Amino acid sequence: MSQQPRRRPSKPYRRPQKDPVRILAFEALRAVDERDAYANLVLPPLLRKAREGGDFDARDAALATELVYGSLRRQGTYDAIIAQCVDRPLREVDPPVLDVLTLGAHQLLGTRIPTHAAVSASVELARVVLGDGRAKFVNAVLRKIAAHDLDGWLERVAPEYDEDPEDHLGIVHAHPRWIVSALWDALGGGRAGIEDLLEADNERPEVTLVARPGRSTAEELLAVVGEESALPGRWSPYAVRLAEGGEPGALDPVREGRAGVQDEGSQLVALALANAPVEGSDRAWLDGCAGPGGKAALLAALAAQRGAALLASEKQPHRARLVARALEGNPGPYAVIAADGTRPAWRPGAFDRVLVDVPCTGLGALRRRPEARWRRRPEDLDGFAPLQRELLRQALAAVRVGGVVGYATCSPHPAETRAVVDDVLKGRGGEPVEVEWIDARPLMPGVPALGDGPDVQLWPHLHGTDAMYLALLRRTA
Repeated sequence: MSQQPRRRPSKPYRRPQKDPVRILAFEALRAVDERDAYANLVLPPLLRKAREGGDFDARDAALATELVYGSLRRQGTYDAIIAQCVDRPLREVDPPVLDVLTLGAHQLLGTRIPTHAAVSASVELARVVLGDGRAKFVNAVLRKIAAHDLDGWLERVAPEYDEDPEDHLGIVHAHPRWIVSALWDALGGGRAGIEDLLEADNERPEVTLVARPGRSTAEELLAVVGEESALPGRWSPYAVRLAEGGEPGALDPVREGRAGVQDEGSQLVALALANAPVEGSDRAWLDGCAGPGGKAALLAALAAQRGAALLASEKQPHRARLVARALEGNPGPYAVIAADGTRPAWRPGAFDRVLVDVPCTGLGALRRRPEARWRRRPEDLDGFAPLQRELLRQALAAVRVGGVVGYATCSPHPAETRAVVDDVLKGRGGEPVEVEWIDARPLMPGVPALGDGPDVQLWPHLHGTDAMYLALLRRTA
């Protein structure tokens, strides 16, 4: 009688180890993918809940933030690498599995986490959120990814620069090809400039505070934060940069509404409009696209110092409520209304100064909203175009002769900046408007590399700000 082969004793089942940091990062990525949410809105409440539950300390929060933002910034690059390591088209990989793989790829290629720790932690995450079966798939793919560092993978998945510059830059710097091309056109120049810009888009942006004039000062903010943790702004006299990020909402001036969080580029736009010369009276100001309220709060504070009143208008009621919250406590007269700027709730020629920071693709704020680069499509430009032009037309109708309109947008794309202004002034799609350009460059004193004028374009890699655009126009008839 033949002897049966002896079976190996099976390993006892081991429960997967729950890692609160990586589970939270996975939940944030799922929210971004499933609900088209933005990480900067999803992550803070998740972190706050984790801290309140006693699961997180400051180091945990920092790691979770890095995993989420790093994975989103480099998503296109990691997709190209993962595609080389799976046996099916990437679109056939279940999105939750792809999120776990992306988190693992970032730990392997974008952080200093040791290889064995990155793989094992990602496999444990997969066991918790996907199950043991798919965890084996994750393990196999990540072990392939771990065979090379990031530079080694880029040599394998990115085409040579000389063969396809846009595709090379897109994969190496994690931007869709069409955005690389659009930013390059807007920036001009050679390879060095566009690479600097794309690299700046992938850097973690500083948290910048604004001291609202008459209610706080940059010096007070520096004293409250502490000189070791804060730096003066580069360009705005009201700006303070938090060196280590931190929680600005915990600072007394921010809690009390005397200061706020605002990119320095946005501060410069509001200050330039406020300081542009007008002819005649200077009593009535309008922010025609005021949500969520950062520029409106700064304008209201500046208006109060001059005895002027600000009307802040925002189409979406929930965003109008945010504006109202931002303006609470302003000493001067102001009002907040929920109104459509293309169907004005005010009479023509009622204002001395008007700002329209129009809805746009947001290509100038990819540092802050890294997922937007993968969400936006070239056709989005056509979707925003009619709205941008009509908002500018109505802004020009709202200002009196001799008054000033500021057209601003957080995008450097020519289709959303100079092309909009040119079309409106030449009467394309409406009646031509008689205005004179105001050179905005002298109204941003000390800021270099603002372009040939009279409009200005800010850049992350040159100014450390979002890529804000501003055109200033004085109504002449």
